[in-house]
Amino acid sequence: MPPFPRTDDGEAPMAVRKLRNYANGQWTEPAGCDWLDVENPSNGEIVARVPLSRPGDLNTAVAAAQAAFPGWSTTPVDKRVAPLFSLAAMIRDNRETLARLITEENGKSLPDARAEIDRTLENVETACGMPVLQQGDKLVGAAPGIDGEVMRLPIGVFAMIAPFNFPAMVPFWFIPYALATGNTFVLKPSELVPCTMQTLTEFMDRCGFPKGVFNVVNGDRAVAEAIVGHPGIAGVSVVGRSATAKAIAEACVRTNKRFQAMGGAKNHLVVMPDARMDEAVRNMITSGYGCAGQRCMASSAIVCVGDATYRDVTDRFVRASREVIVANPLDPEVADRPMVMGPVISAKAKEFILSMIDAGVKEGAKLALDGRGVHVRGGEKGHFIGPTVFTEVRPGTAVHQTEIFGPVQVILKAATLETAIRIVNDHPYGNGASIYTQNGYHARKFKLEAQAGMIGVNVGIPAPVAYLPFGGMKSSQFSHIKAQGRAIVNFFTQDKIVTERYWPEA
Repeated sequence: MPPFPRTDDGEAPMAVRKLRNYANGQWTEPAGCDWLDVENPSNGEIVARVPLSRPGDLNTAVAAAQAAFPGWSTTPVDKRVAPLFSLAAMIRDNRETLARLITEENGKSLPDARAEIDRTLENVETACGMPVLQQGDKLVGAAPGIDGEVMRLPIGVFAMIAPFNFPAMVPFWFIPYALATGNTFVLKPSELVPCTMQTLTEFMDRCGFPKGVFNVVNGDRAVAEAIVGHPGIAGVSVVGRSATAKAIAEACVRTNKRFQAMGGAKNHLVVMPDARMDEAVRNMITSGYGCAGQRCMASSAIVCVGDATYRDVTDRFVRASREVIVANPLDPEVADRPMVMGPVISAKAKEFILSMIDAGVKEGAKLALDGRGVHVRGGEKGHFIGPTVFTEVRPGTAVHQTEIFGPVQVILKAATLETAIRIVNDHPYGNGASIYTQNGYHARKFKLEAQAGMIGVNVGIPAPVAYLPFGGMKSSQFSHIKAQGRAIVNFFTQDKIVTERYWPEA
């Protein structure tokens, strides 16, 4: 059954679903709060209404999580991961339903949405390995007759403030690891895309977690601010704009909370003269225009080394960009085509992107491909922008420095690899960067010298698989512990070091 009732023609909902909070194993509808319409960004259709909860609703969820913590934290680890195995099966069995739900509320293509569900599942499956991941260390014979031991223990209630661009994957960078390590959790989904998480929470409600272990509070900035200031929350994870991430990091320092604060990006893709150009350009297209460019790992700045490389890449990339299909990604005529690009998330986002295109023109960059004014059948109320390419871009200009978060690409030229690396390193963001080359020396130099947390060699800007950490440098991350994989176990546990010795009985 589809997540929302629809008419036979599939064009409009029969009834708009009202979403609810989830606390202490119960679905609750907040009283006396405002409600926000959840919009399909492809056509303006209202697909749900989400409550803008108040701090009191958060207090209820945190109290439930606190009450559940003593029992959950002392539950054997194999019993803690058992519900995750059930959850993984539910996600796997409902992959297509979840993907369509993401596409309906977020606007990304179905192939992109399916890939997001696959990464979500990957994180759940990785967290199922917590009996190994959470193992401590022991040193026998640290001193004569003395042994030393490091225990990794759960901490308490954790919370996450989620972004709109990955309604399922980004929350699951954190949720399964927090629960498997013995902590309890409160999630605030993005109010722009809360439907996917509502369905995943329904799955979690059925897979065996005790009451209060996992909780969801829908809302806007008021709930986010209440999370950061709540004395009952031990740690906060946030993914969003750099200004927001930095502010939350600073607030957590003041309240002695653990935090993971991941911000924005402007990811550079460096192309050397010996690159396999067909492959490089194909990756640029999928990396730059997937999710309409609304992802922190999108390649949004292409740096070509040498005049000939610059001319070749510019020509190929502009031609390939013209072939991108801009459409409602649920249009059956294009839904499963390989390079379909949907809308950006909102009218506000579109307005900002258009303002940045105007800024690029005023700065003197050449608008080689203009995506403004694109027409999409049935998308008159949607938020569409076509692929947009700037060439002759100077480093440091606004269109290069700013995270535009849309389908806007800038192409720069560098005389040497050293200059290209300098362009990467002089930029305030440092999330990801890639190089295309067949020269091992150049690849090694780039890996070592480029100041970005995630490096790709002959791949588009790389989003690591779940078993590896995810995180950037500079203004892309305001914390030391990265998301997902083995690394995140250190965030959700505290070390207790035991030094012990015993004497023979008298």
